[in-house]
This record gives sequence, C-alpha cells and structure tokens, in this order.
Amino acid sequence: MTFPATDGITDKLQALFAYDASSPLIFSSGLFLFLFAGFLLIYSAFRRAPMARIVYVILFSLYFYYKSSGVYFLLLVFAAVSDFLIAQGIYRARLKWTKRWLVVLSIAVNLGMLGYFKYTNFLIDISNQLFGQGFLQFQNIFLPVGISFFVFQSMSYTIDIYRGQLKPLSNWLDYLFYLSFFPQLVAGPIVRARDFIPQIRQNPIVVTKEMFGTGVFLILTGLFKKAIISDYISLNFVDRIFDEPLLYSGFECLMGIYGYALQIYCDFSGYSDMAIGIALLLGFRFPKNFDAPYKSATITEFWRRWHISLSTWLRDYLYISLGGNRKGRIRTYGNLLLTMLLGGLWHGAAVRFILWGGLHGVALALHKLWMAVVPGAKATGAQMHWWSRIAGIVVTFNIVCLGWLMFRAESMQTVSLMLHQIFYNFNAAMIPQVVTGYAAAFALIAAGYVLHLLPATVDAVARRIVVHAPLVLQVVMAAAMIWCVMQIKSSDIQPFIYFQF
Repeated sequence: MTFPATDGITDKLQALFAYDASSPLIFSSGLFLFLFAGFLLIYSAFRRAPMARIVYVILFSLYFYYKSSGVYFLLLVFAAVSDFLIAQGIYRARLKWTKRWLVVLSIAVNLGMLGYFKYTNFLIDISNQLFGQGFLQFQNIFLPVGISFFVFQSMSYTIDIYRGQLKPLSNWLDYLFYLSFFPQLVAGPIVRARDFIPQIRQNPIVVTKEMFGTGVFLILTGLFKKAIISDYISLNFVDRIFDEPLLYSGFECLMGIYGYALQIYCDFSGYSDMAIGIALLLGFRFPKNFDAPYKSATITEFWRRWHISLSTWLRDYLYISLGGNRKGRIRTYGNLLLTMLLGGLWHGAAVRFILWGGLHGVALALHKLWMAVVPGAKATGAQMHWWSRIAGIVVTFNIVCLGWLMFRAESMQTVSLMLHQIFYNFNAAMIPQVVTGYAAAFALIAAGYVLHLLPATVDAVARRIVVHAPLVLQVVMAAAMIWCVMQIKSSDIQPFIYFQF
C-alpha cells in the first residue's frame, strides 16, 4: 500500500536526481535558488577546512553539470584527468621537442572532443549534400552544455605551463575544482588558471561585507537582465520577427535586430553577473566579462568590452600565436581575420557563424588600417571628441547589429528577407501602431538601452547602496526581484543563449 504524500515526495526526489534534457539547471530557476541556499548552509561549515571544501564543491559542481548535460559530465572528468597528467609531463620534460609534442597532444585531445561533439553533424550534413542523402547515416550528436568553455579553460592551463608562465598543480582534486567550479562552468567567464588557482586553498575562506553585498547586487542585476528583459522581449517580440520576417514591416524587422542585440547582451552578461556574484558569495573573485559594450565607438573597443574573457583568450592563445602584429601590416590583418573566423566557428558549425566572425575580422582589420593611415584616428571613444564619439557609437552599434542578424538567423535566407524588408518595405507610417501593439516589449527594450548607456558612476552608486544596505534590506531586495521575475515571465524560464556554445 502506498500513500499519496509519500509518492509525491518520492517523485520530487527522483526529479531532483534525474537529468531532464528539456529543463537544464540554470541560475535563474527556482530549483537552483533552492539548491544553492542549501549548498551555502553546508559550505559555511567548511570555512577552515580546505580539503573538505574542495571535495564538497566538486561534488556539487559535478551534480550541477549532470543536471545540465546528463552523463556527459564524464567528459569534464576526462578533460581534468587528461590535462592534469599532460601538464605534469610538460613541466618535467627536459627536451623542448618533448614539451612541444605534449602540448600538441593536449590541444589535439581538447579540440578533438570539441570537434566531435560540435562539428560532426555539420560535416555529415555537408557530406550528404555533396554525395546524396544517406551517404552518412548517424547524426544529431548531443552537444554537452558549455563544452567550449571548459575546453578553452583546460587548454589555457597546459599552454601556460608550456610557456613557463605557470607551474602545474600537484593535487588532481585542485585541478578538477578549477575546471568544474560551477558558477562559471557552463557559460563562462573563461577563468585563467593563474588567476584562480591561488584562491583554491585559501584558509580560512573569507567573504567580506563588500564581497557579499557586491555578490547580491550582481545576482539581482543578472536576474533582472536575464529573466525580465531578455526572456520577455525574446518570447514576445524578437522570436516572432525572426521566425516569419515577411509577416512584418521593415521597421519591425529593424527593431527585431536591435531587440536581439539587447536580448543577447542581457542574457549573456546577466549570466556572467550571476556567475561572478555567486563566486563572490563563496569567497572567489572572477574578472569582469562585460563592460557596457554598446558604448563602444570603434569595433576594436567593442571587443575590449564584449565577452572580455573570450576576446582576451583569442588574443593570447590564437592571435599572438599566429604572429599577432609582429609580422608586418598585411600579416597582422590576416591574423585578425583568421582569429575572428575561428572565433565565429567556435560559436557554432554553421555558415552564419563563420560570416559573423568574418564580418568582425574584416571590421577589426579595416579599423587597424584606418588608424595607420588617418592622422588622429583613435582606438577607443575615450580618446575622441564628443561628436566623433557619438558618431562612432552609432556606426559601431549598427555594424555589430548586422553581425547579430547573421548570428541569430536560422538561415541566410532569413538574413536576406529581413534586409529586404528593412530597405524596401520599411513602412514608417506603421511605427505608432507597432509601438502601441508591442508597448511592453518596446518599453523594456528602451529601458534596457537607457540603463546600458547610463554613466558608470550610476552603476557604482547603485552598487554601493546594495553593498552598504543592512542584511534584512538585501533579503527584501532579493525577494522583490524574485517576485518581479515571477510576475513578468509569460512561460517557462528560457535557457541561456550561450548554453549552446
């Protein structure tokens, strides 16, 4: 005989430990908030016990990744074993060629994993198009969440040891902790080993009032960006435009592109804010990953402000390795283009991602040429007169949005249709009707851009208010934000966009 209440508890426990591909565990979900609250209660007991803390965090991190990607959490463990052993070999090798072959082995293993899971379907599709459907049968290989992030993070560790910039860890659990640390595991930021490893065995773990308050502030702002702005405008405006662009005027298509630019920023920077905030609550510091990128007056400045951990990774481990700007002007432009093409391919195996990377590579090369031949040309807006800075922001933003159009569209046909609507069917007379019909979405888009463009001092003041607020008030702020999220969401919370990378 079974009792209904017992059956309900059993079902909930089974759901807690079961992987559901349709509902990966994300920071903005109620389940994560519940689990994290319980995690923190036990975590505080390990304040002065580094080894117990390391094991505890690793177990929670692997559980977190299991709830995001199922059995593929074993890939993470494999990468940790592989690069830990290879790094030891690189450090101990006496001969330079041995070190070189070992670092090549590390890169091959990591890129092999990434290539198989990320690009096999793409290659199968191309083969079937070239040689006929059915030429290759197996496809639809599952892409583990965030594989690109932990692969890049692991590669940087072995490369830094090869370059003599880092000594390898002697304890494998420390390396697994570094690679699996759940706040940044599935969507970054890409944390460098030399920045993170010194923090692992701090004893006691210290969370100052400033760290706690800043963590709360970042979690709240991240929730606001992701669960209120990004999710709402995605479901209620942007997705509709991209799904059927011919049903909408050119003005609506243009606003759909501008809306997506805000959506992807709020989605990704919202995740980064929450990741950095959660890490602060645990006593760890991550570098900033976004710095108001749509304030950029040049494409060079944009890449200094957008996804900073990826752009610096590409610079340090790809662009510089290709020769950087040390091989002459033409080679520099070629290195920029190749770096961004590979950066586009990193985002996904599709022509649109390659074109997105190519657009940014060409824009970066042209800006570098502009600075070389035009006297007084500047790299960033901070060095410009106010009027040229405003013009630069407008031009740069629209170049970036052209890239986002290719990035978001499901096919190049969608890109073509949306551009056709914008240039040949703008229909300005419908603007008041469109704005009225999508009043809530347009209000959130406007609010998002206004908040984004506010001076940095405004953000600093808001942060200080939260940091110095009493704990009770911080709890009230958190409860109010959660209530707002529950009120505004029109359906299930959407997965983070960068989970697919």
